[in-house]
Amino acid sequence: MRRTRRQADGFLQLTIAPATEGINWVAGVDEVGRGALFGPVVAAAIILSDAAAIALQQAGVTDSKLLTPARRESLAREILSQATACHIGYASVREIDRMNILRASLLAMQRAIARLSPTPDLCRIDGNQTIPQLLLAQEAVVKGDQHHVEIAAASIVAKVWRDRLITRLDRRYPGYDLAQNKGYGTQKHRQAIATLGLTPQHRRSFTRSFQP
Repeated sequence: MRRTRRQADGFLQLTIAPATEGINWVAGVDEVGRGALFGPVVAAAIILSDAAAIALQQAGVTDSKLLTPARRESLAREILSQATACHIGYASVREIDRMNILRASLLAMQRAIARLSPTPDLCRIDGNQTIPQLLLAQEAVVKGDQHHVEIAAASIVAKVWRDRLITRLDRRYPGYDLAQNKGYGTQKHRQAIATLGLTPQHRRSFTRSFQP
């Protein structure tokens, strides 16, 4: 039987699908940082057992965008302790500028999946795109982080990993308010670019319109 759980706020439903013949391991895959001006795009791929998926639902795993930073950090630790497998992949700023953000995002997800052991029988990918070069069964799920617990878990881990990275880079590149904006294009960040110029971690393809 398909198990579902509706959050107390009444609008978010996460699902654990029953096992399908020939499918033992399902990976949830999500990325973060597509719209940022600074830093890599980061993806996480996660495999959960049924027991872990249920436990993480009960712990409050949901779309990372609906959680506070402190709650994401707490849940990321819980996810990592429960996951059968979890890996991060990313595409660099140089790759983003060379190939465009969509292709770079798919590359980051492919890299995360490639490191998983066991190899998943099915990859559930957040969004409306599958990965062209991935030789595994795939399912693209629009707003998947609001419907599948394994994708929601991936969204949290990817977000926490990238936020930590950008916070560290804030110390290397002071003046851009990176610890607060996490590389996104806030007014303060854009003003800093106009004043200080671009760092090596800024995406040139995203910042042409307001470079000094």
